[in-house]
Amino acid sequence: MKANRFWIEIITLCVGAAFAVALTFAIIGAAVASGQNSEPPKSAARPAARQQTYVGMVTCSRCLAKHSSKLGATATECTHACIRDGATFTLVDGDQTYALEGDAAALKRVAGERARILGARKGDTIAVASVAPGT
Repeated sequence: MKANRFWIEIITLCVGAAFAVALTFAIIGAAVASGQNSEPPKSAARPAARQQTYVGMVTCSRCLAKHSSKLGATATECTHACIRDGATFTLVDGDQTYALEGDAAALKRVAGERARILGARKGDTIAVASVAPGT
C-alpha cells in the first residue's frame, strides 16, 4: 500500500508543478501581449474619407429638382422657403440624390442652381468641404 501511495504522491507533485509552470507562462504571455497592444493596430485605423467633386443642382429635400411652377417662385426662392420650413439641402445629379451637410450659408448662395460640391461621401450623404457655382 505504501508503494501505491508513493506513486500517487509523485504524480500529484508533477501535476501541481506542471500547473504552476503553465500558469506562469500564461501570466508572462498576457503581460507581453498587453504591452504590444498599447497602440491600436494600423489595420483598425479608419482611413480619411476621400474628397471628390460632385456637380449637380443644389435644392431641397422636399422638392428635389422639381419645383412647382404654380407657386410663381424661382427654384432658388422655392429652395429657400423649403429650407426655412425644415427641409435639408440636397444635391441632385441625374438620377442620384445626395443629402448635403456643411456650411448652410455657402449652400444657400447656390440654392436652386447648378453647383460644384467638393466633399467626402458616406452613403447618400456628402460632407461638404467647399461650394462653387457650377458650369
